[in-house]
Amino acid sequence: MSKPHAVSDTEWQARCELAALYRLVAHFRMTDLIDTHITLRIPGPEQHFLINRYGVLFDRMCASDLVRIDQHGNVVDQAFGERRINAAGFVIHSAIHTARPDLHCVIHTHTAAGIAVSAQEQGLLPISQHALKFYGKLAYHQYEGIALSLDERERLVADLGPHKAMILRNHGLLVGGASVAEAFHEIHFLERACQAQVQALAGGGKLVYPSEQVCRHTAEQFARDDAAQIISLSWNAALTLIEDQRESYCS
Repeated sequence: MSKPHAVSDTEWQARCELAALYRLVAHFRMTDLIDTHITLRIPGPEQHFLINRYGVLFDRMCASDLVRIDQHGNVVDQAFGERRINAAGFVIHSAIHTARPDLHCVIHTHTAAGIAVSAQEQGLLPISQHALKFYGKLAYHQYEGIALSLDERERLVADLGPHKAMILRNHGLLVGGASVAEAFHEIHFLERACQAQVQALAGGGKLVYPSEQVCRHTAEQFARDDAAQIISLSWNAALTLIEDQRESYCS
């Protein structure tokens, strides 16, 4: 499918980029059948954002499968017909997009490792370099059931605070970024940190912890001046994994 005339070039570019992100999340096995969701704010004054059409597998997501909605959950897509979205996805993502204009892209996952760490009382442990990226920069939100209540949005936002990453207790992971590239970088590191922790704990041996000084130093290193360049390089490298699918996801 080519770009409909009713869709601007800016929106179509956002759709292609978000569709690519969906497929990369699938490539790295961070999906949960048709559940979980990724959203991207569309540039412009309307405060609209894109979310997946409910029922499409992530590895088959296309630009035309994405649904444009407003902050109230109303579908404002006229170019692609009626589309169903995940109600819980709207609650979680609308809360973040409304309160955090700096986070243009938001990713929520239900991976085995992410759920496992979310159920561990101590949360994410500072036992790996990947985990130390989030040292002092990770939020937690207590489980309240399936996120269908609009009332939960205030608590989600309050718990997230100034951070870009949050563990949803007994549920999964949530990250945001100023761009698709940054959001992907956040979820990749958080997921790998959770995987490492699950395997380290499974060994049954005594864990080794870096000093507080080293933990803080490492977290600061991840925020160094060339971080944005590294994130961009990582995203472009990841895109080569699905470069043969570009014609498909940009349809």
